[in-house]
Amino acid sequence: MRVSPYNIVMMTKLKMMKPLRDSLQGLLLWREMTEVPYRTLHPCAADNCPELVPTGQKYCEKHKKMHPEKARSASARGYGRRWQKASKAFLASQPLCEECLKRGRYAKATVVDHIVSHRGDPKLFWDRNNWRALCMRCHDKKTGQEDSHPVYRY
Repeated sequence: MRVSPYNIVMMTKLKMMKPLRDSLQGLLLWREMTEVPYRTLHPCAADNCPELVPTGQKYCEKHKKMHPEKARSASARGYGRRWQKASKAFLASQPLCEECLKRGRYAKATVVDHIVSHRGDPKLFWDRNNWRALCMRCHDKKTGQEDSHPVYRY
């Protein structure tokens, strides 16, 4: 046990309670009074969430589902063989980056981007009207902005 001023004060108070400590109820009280919490609580990292979570966690139980701690593989997120075939065919039909074309530049499109982030929704994931061809530079810029300022719908 770490010795802190709090512990010293509590021990002196509890020494006076020695007869009580010898009983079972007193022992439980003794343990409760001498234990010092080692993890502080902090607010959930989700926007405007008042829930408090322990130091090791980032999100409360309600928001943990929206933010998986372990990074899932690409195929687990839906980008398997079927997606590779579909995106390759889409890039063959639209070989230039749409964002670069708006700026008057010509760049080869290498990534099929979801205009509206699908966040696991299969209907939105496979909707071809939600796809556009981008170069890696434009895709990384767009995705970085979206990930740093996510929009949640409850």
